[in-house]
Amino acid sequence: MPHIMFFEPLIPGNTGNAIRLSAVTGAPLHLIKPLGFNFGDAHLRRAGLDYHDLAVMTVHDSLEQAFDALPASRVFAFTGHTRRRFHEIRYEESDVLLFGREDTGLPDWVLKHPRITDSVRIPMLEGRRSLNLANSASIAVYEAWRQLGYQGGC
Repeated sequence: MPHIMFFEPLIPGNTGNAIRLSAVTGAPLHLIKPLGFNFGDAHLRRAGLDYHDLAVMTVHDSLEQAFDALPASRVFAFTGHTRRRFHEIRYEESDVLLFGREDTGLPDWVLKHPRITDSVRIPMLEGRRSLNLANSASIAVYEAWRQLGYQGGC
């Protein structure tokens, strides 16, 4: 199952929802510090419900550390600053779906990082700025999982 990676997430509810997404799909979740919350946050616990123990989650001190943990993986950066749509990718089980901060997205230096395989976007209506982070991750994970035949799903 592809990996979900959040670069410096700020909003605990988004990460809580991503924990739940990880638990129900089997997609490992990677969080890159600094985080805008702590794991005792009530919003994080509430959004993740009782799924925390069912999710595979790793917190990394840096982007480099996260990439080093997945050396053979392709990395797809989700951004509004590209034309290629996310569904045009033929996803593989070891792929990484990388998402940026809720307020600024992925910085240019991340988008230009040599480990980035490609930048992709989720289509939206003209004039709209962005989708919610957890919703974006859900859309992408389910497309990747669909392409992989919903392996392990019922």
